[in-house]
Amino acid sequence: METFTSCTCAGLSGDVELQNCSNEHFLYFAYGSNLLRERLMLRNPSIVFLTVAHLLDYKLAFGSHQGRNSAWHGSTATIVHSPGDEVWGIIWKMSISDICSLDRQEGVEEGIYVPIEVSVQTQEGKVFKCRSYQMTKFVFGLPSPQYKKVICMGAKQNGLPVDYQKKLDSIETNKYAGPLPLFEEITAALNVTAVTK
Repeated sequence: METFTSCTCAGLSGDVELQNCSNEHFLYFAYGSNLLRERLMLRNPSIVFLTVAHLLDYKLAFGSHQGRNSAWHGSTATIVHSPGDEVWGIIWKMSISDICSLDRQEGVEEGIYVPIEVSVQTQEGKVFKCRSYQMTKFVFGLPSPQYKKVICMGAKQNGLPVDYQKKLDSIETNKYAGPLPLFEEITAALNVTAVTK
């Protein structure tokens, strides 16, 4: 697995260009809150849904960078090497102009997540090389109910396998019930989407 320098397109050429990704675009594999279109579009307006895919030999985990709480008032998603497991997610096609905002959203400059290159496979067996993110120096923990809800809504919105959706639904939370401005912002964006449909 290759790590990227933040805010660059390093490692985003070659095979990826052959997969409908020019120098102006890159492919991003989302597995956490960015499964939900409205959450990702808050800071990254260029996204285009490409396909559902899965990452083999990894599992979904939740943690806090150096044990510190996040803006979600709980642990956030990461991927951990785990032979025989798989993580389902979405491949988004995005403009290179959004790469820095995506890095900022993931806390790359603070060292919370690092950009990595992953090879993911579609349900039809096609393999794509994508940018994704992995948390560094994390302590395992529980997500807030709001964060879990965003992940589950994204999984349903984009048609992830039903068994995997059930697995996400069964994730235990920390039962945080206080205010969460980011969740409220996403809820407002969802309401706008519902009105315009």
